[in-house]
Amino acid sequence: MIDNRTLPIETPEPAERVFFDDPAAAVARLNELYERSSRYLLDHFVATLEGRPPEARYRAFYPELRINIPVHTKTDSRLSFGHVSVPGTYASSITRPDLFRGYLTEQIALVMKNHGVSVSVGDSDTPMPVHFAVATQSDLNVPQEGVLAYSLRDVFDVPDLNTMNDDIVNGTAGPNPDGSHPLAPFTAQRVDYSLARLSHYTATLPEHFQNFVLFTNYQFYVDEFEGFARRALADPNSGYTEFVAPGNQVITTADGAIAHGGKMPQMPTYHLKRPDGDGITLVNIGVGPSNAKTATDHIAVLRPHAWLMVGHCAGLRNSQSLGDFVLAHAYLREDHVLDDDLPLWVPIPALAEVQVALQDAVAEVTQLDGYELKRIMRTGTVATIDNRNWELRDQSGPVQRLSQSRAVALDMESATIAANGFRFRVPYGTLLCVSDKPLHGELKLPGMATDFYRTQVANHLLIGIRAMEKLRATPLERIHSRKLRSFNETAFL
Repeated sequence: MIDNRTLPIETPEPAERVFFDDPAAAVARLNELYERSSRYLLDHFVATLEGRPPEARYRAFYPELRINIPVHTKTDSRLSFGHVSVPGTYASSITRPDLFRGYLTEQIALVMKNHGVSVSVGDSDTPMPVHFAVATQSDLNVPQEGVLAYSLRDVFDVPDLNTMNDDIVNGTAGPNPDGSHPLAPFTAQRVDYSLARLSHYTATLPEHFQNFVLFTNYQFYVDEFEGFARRALADPNSGYTEFVAPGNQVITTADGAIAHGGKMPQMPTYHLKRPDGDGITLVNIGVGPSNAKTATDHIAVLRPHAWLMVGHCAGLRNSQSLGDFVLAHAYLREDHVLDDDLPLWVPIPALAEVQVALQDAVAEVTQLDGYELKRIMRTGTVATIDNRNWELRDQSGPVQRLSQSRAVALDMESATIAANGFRFRVPYGTLLCVSDKPLHGELKLPGMATDFYRTQVANHLLIGIRAMEKLRATPLERIHSRKLRSFNETAFL
């Protein structure tokens, strides 16, 4: 065992802090510093794997982006991001500038424009864990503790939970240790943690994720999504250029081969890609609020422009029929997985732009409009519960709460996805399809389900896709509503 008290700490030469007026140049410098730090750790890590005894404790730092706002600035009050509300110094550690190049360039440009300031790039004081430096190398893995002749944490920095929390987005973070304020909603270590988790849960690289994300809770939607993707790839005017399946299987033509079967990840994920990243990602989160929270916790660091839930639900009104749609405009949260992060007294508002896109998409696909649309779609409260067999409880409690809330549908994921969208400032929405009516004796039985799925899933998925395409055509400043921003927000979206 190495006594880390006897090992000197070795680091790369400190980087000079450089000021930039060009956003692209600033991001290039961030990438240069990131690559330098990760390469430093990788080189020493590989050397130890090859049997070379560690001669020091090796440490490298994430790059940092920093701005100073000297005076109050009058900015466009219609914007919900790209500016800060009070003067001060703002800083954030940055990871994977290559992956976030477009996002960083855009956000830096907005801050420069709105405040008329330069940004500076240098080393942060946050060590880069060797696990995250290694994560970008597909041919390397960090051995489990006890495999190496030394303790990994004696020679390299490992993930630090103190810098991997959600204090910034939860609104509980104070100033950074040096007195500056957070510039971005996530620290570098928090982002790296989620990038690693995404690869694990979805079996696809974070690079494949698109800016518009659909969540579903049934495999049937995945089959329809692949069919839609193949048709899109066959259409040279669709704008879609690639389809990615779990295992990072990529096809670029309608007849491309994808291997199905075998061991699937916990949340199989598929990406219909556009060169600008504004394609559509579909995540099959399965059943339950825990999965819904896990998926959105990690996808949030990619800063998508919108996510929607398109899944099945129990219809709670006798006037509903199997196959009807429910457009959520409020949520009854009995999922409980976010109670510690987002108290129940926090309202989850409907977002007008998302609601309109969903309703217009339903009208377009079903060829119904106005008053006629009410025949197949209700707008109302969706209740999300954490007990799949809630029907087996004493009905007086749950049914009374459902009635008092005016709920029209019940599921196990929608309120979680919406609440996490609110928490992470990601525009959200929900369109569900009634697959059973347990309060009225219509249970989800195999024979009924087969016929129902055959006729409704294709339309439902197409509605979700059309809604995303409508949102894609909407200016970003309108999608990212001010409803999602609090009094004193980070400048970065």
